[in-house]
Amino acid sequence: MSNVLELVGARIREIRKSKGLTQDQLAEISQFHYSYIGGVERGERNVSLENLAKIADALQVKLSLFFDYEEPKSSAVDSELDEIIYLLSKRDVKQIRMVKNIMLEIFDQLPLNREE
Repeated sequence: MSNVLELVGARIREIRKSKGLTQDQLAEISQFHYSYIGGVERGERNVSLENLAKIADALQVKLSLFFDYEEPKSSAVDSELDEIIYLLSKRDVKQIRMVKNIMLEIFDQLPLNREE
């Protein structure tokens, strides 16, 4: 069985790739060296919670998503929803309601497309 460093590292790699980022790009956004990001993704680095938070912020996801490795979210829809949730989490209730109302107006104009 893999250890937690490998599992979290694999989740970070999966999320990074789903967002179309290279290790170099993630390193630049999160202000780490690319070799550090590589070591984290391979489970070779015992990364601190502060550094995980910086990486999560750079990927625009919740920190807890790195620990969701039993049921990995690999679909594009999940990735987009995670990004929307992250963006909304930075706003106050009034702004969230405003965004919700705008979304409802937009959805009223669009046909319902469900991929099943």
